[in-house]
Amino acid sequence: MVDASPPPASLLPPDATVWLVTDGKAGDLAPCRGLAEALGSTPVERRIAPRPPFSWLAPRGPADPRERALIPPWPNLAIATGRRAVPALRAIKRRSGNDTFTVFLRDPRIGTRAADLIWVPAHDRLRGANVIVTEAGPHPVSPARLAEARTHPDPRLAALPAPRIAVLVGGDSRHGRFSEADAARLLAGLERLSEGASLMVTASRRTPAALRAALSDLVRRRGGFVWDGSGENPYLAMLALADTIVATGDSANMVVEACAAGVPVRLFEPANVYARHRTLFEALKRHGTVHAFDGRVEALRPKPLDMTLAIAQAVANAYMGHRDALARRTAR
Repeated sequence: MVDASPPPASLLPPDATVWLVTDGKAGDLAPCRGLAEALGSTPVERRIAPRPPFSWLAPRGPADPRERALIPPWPNLAIATGRRAVPALRAIKRRSGNDTFTVFLRDPRIGTRAADLIWVPAHDRLRGANVIVTEAGPHPVSPARLAEARTHPDPRLAALPAPRIAVLVGGDSRHGRFSEADAARLLAGLERLSEGASLMVTASRRTPAALRAALSDLVRRRGGFVWDGSGENPYLAMLALADTIVATGDSANMVVEACAAGVPVRLFEPANVYARHRTLFEALKRHGTVHAFDGRVEALRPKPLDMTLAIAQAVANAYMGHRDALARRTAR
């Protein structure tokens, strides 16, 4: 499905150049891309690959002096996230003669001096005059993309009987494993859901093989759709066409993206949910966007939560202040 939605109006001057600086991890690229899109910019993605010992010393150490991604001309605005991107972002700031305005997403672990502006979720402790704090972070699931996916629905999903339930399944991560007991509990709940709804299932590279096979078997027996990795990824289409979303709590990004879809979100929490994720999820439950997964379909009032545009506006305002200060300095 081609995204033919018009680009959003730019919050930045038309001549502003933007870099996204990450080590290429999907979980880091997604919020950077979402913020850049909300800013209305067309960014250049700079993928860093620091060598040892520079990779070991991040975020506190220096940038790799041979980092090929860090070459001029320097951007007006650089957005970064990920531990290994912290030294690179600081190097860009220094090498540009402090001209580049730098933004870091999430806690950089070295305090507020890591960037000109920092965004953190409310459950992180970092605070300061240059720190933006919101419950949820930026992501690429924009209203325009959702509207386009509804206007031109994925034919693999559009024919499924309503109600349609998107099932977003993650798996093992560096914070913990998705156990057999977790898998059994999730499958039992989905089995109950499938009695009165069409399941639209997508798994990730982290999903244990046995769970992936069991999900495919469930959909084969009950009907619905499971993405097997072939064809275009229907992730956005699932969010757009779902009446309810079930998301597993091993990925905060996935849950936050689900919260932007405007439908109730059922959260399946593995037994070893990362402590910081748990704090975020409790806040989302209090907001009314997220509800505990119990294998039931019931009428829940949707309460979407999307802070991407608000974060983008704060970044744009801070950047314009920086730009004005540079102009005054040049005029002296």
